[in-house]
Amino acid sequence: MTRKVEIGLIRAPPAASLSLRYFCFILFLFLSFICFYSGVSKAAKIDSDRKRKKSSISSADRTAAKAGDQHKDKAPTSSTNHHHHHKKKSKMSSSSPANQVRASHILIKHQGSRRKASWKDPEGRVISNTTRDAAVSQLKALRDDIASGNAKFGEVASRHSDCSSAKRGGDLGPFGRGQMQKPFEDATYSLKIGEISDIVDTDSGVHIIMRTG
Repeated sequence: MTRKVEIGLIRAPPAASLSLRYFCFILFLFLSFICFYSGVSKAAKIDSDRKRKKSSISSADRTAAKAGDQHKDKAPTSSTNHHHHHKKKSKMSSSSPANQVRASHILIKHQGSRRKASWKDPEGRVISNTTRDAAVSQLKALRDDIASGNAKFGEVASRHSDCSSAKRGGDLGPFGRGQMQKPFEDATYSLKIGEISDIVDTDSGVHIIMRTG
């Protein structure tokens, strides 16, 4: 009986041994958790630093690209504005009062005119049947009346001119280079004030011009 009890005592594990094993197991789990957490935190930090660095590079690239685009946009604009300013300045200088002339004219249209209608002949029936030679003959007769003093230029223009300026006695007001058809412009600039031109041909018809300013 005593022997069985001794055997039982020998087989029973000591309480201190169980406590030590339990403590070591808990310590192992704790250290494992610490190592795992440290590894995860370090990896997360590396990944975060990598993303931040990539974001900074992308932002810098976008800023550089935007600056380049702005520079690219500004260069042509400056050139275009300069060209536009130069063109506008040239046009203003050619049409400035110092370079302008003023004239009155009498226009007789014919079948070769680009627009075969006028305030006198809205449907163009007469104009379409008028040859250039007939228009020139009519205009020469009117010019002779004016030159001889038998008629005044403004009055003749009001009655006979096919231009809408007839209601103003043929007055076209002041104009500069490039504002009239070239033959008309050249003829006007070549006249002295008060002088009347010979027959002038344009796409509109045939004219006589009196420079008034």
